[in-house]
Amino acid sequence: MNAIELLLTRQSDPKLTEPAPNKDQLAIIQQAALRVPDHGCIAPWKFIIVQDEARHKLGDIYYQSAVAEQQEEKVINRAKELPLRAPMIIIAVAKYQEHPKVPRIEQIQSAGCSVLAMQQAAFAQGLGGIWRTGYFAQSAAVKNALNLNEQDEVVGYLYLGTPTIDCKKSPRHKPENYFSYL
Repeated sequence: MNAIELLLTRQSDPKLTEPAPNKDQLAIIQQAALRVPDHGCIAPWKFIIVQDEARHKLGDIYYQSAVAEQQEEKVINRAKELPLRAPMIIIAVAKYQEHPKVPRIEQIQSAGCSVLAMQQAAFAQGLGGIWRTGYFAQSAAVKNALNLNEQDEVVGYLYLGTPTIDCKKSPRHKPENYFSYL
């Protein structure tokens, strides 16, 4: 797959199953995450790989967090099952570092770029993925359970695996509706 084809056909695949990325595929995905724009070369990221039984541990973290933070019953009831939607999850964290030339927003954007780069690397290797956020990305209890500090931001949970259906998606947006000239 060439770069243009990759950029123009990338999609989110919400239904994922085994196999997860193998060792070699994961190495490429990891390398892609570390090649994103990084003003000041401060590497403001951390990645936590969750697979196999660790998915149940993450589900327990979600459940305990939802209960402790008194979420709606629907959120609590789904919590343990959410990490089981894919054979591998990579939690992408922006590790904010005080820096005179690199504001917080740039560090968070860099971490966000890493999620897209990882998803693109997976897609280019015939895998599927979907970038998820939601309540558990913002939960202080989840951040605490993951040993993150208050300044850290979970920018996304990248679910990876093999798509269960081939659902090529056509472009949703027209460039002329979003681009203008000054």
